[in-house]
Amino acid sequence: MELKGKQRRLLKSKANRMKPIFSVGKNGLSEVWLEEVTNAIEKRELMKINILQNADVSTDDVRNYIEKNSDIMAIQVIGRNLVLFKQAGDPDNRNVSVEVTSI
Repeated sequence: MELKGKQRRLLKSKANRMKPIFSVGKNGLSEVWLEEVTNAIEKRELMKINILQNADVSTDDVRNYIEKNSDIMAIQVIGRNLVLFKQAGDPDNRNVSVEVTSI
């Protein structure tokens, strides 16, 4: 799903008050971590992750890893936080994407 400017702005505004759900720490990135993120975003469609100070990876590393190994899009990077979006496969979980596609 390719997003337009207005759609990105809507997602950013929705994520503004969200708290990060997942963190990347000193253990770095792994397939198991990405699988957990994918399962969580399948239910929520929009979420934040945090990169801890002791992590050996940068925000660009995390963004590239997520986008190359999954269908998840990084909408925004704010400091050490990433805002992620993916349309849910289950129509019952499509709350955010219904609003995004209506724009």
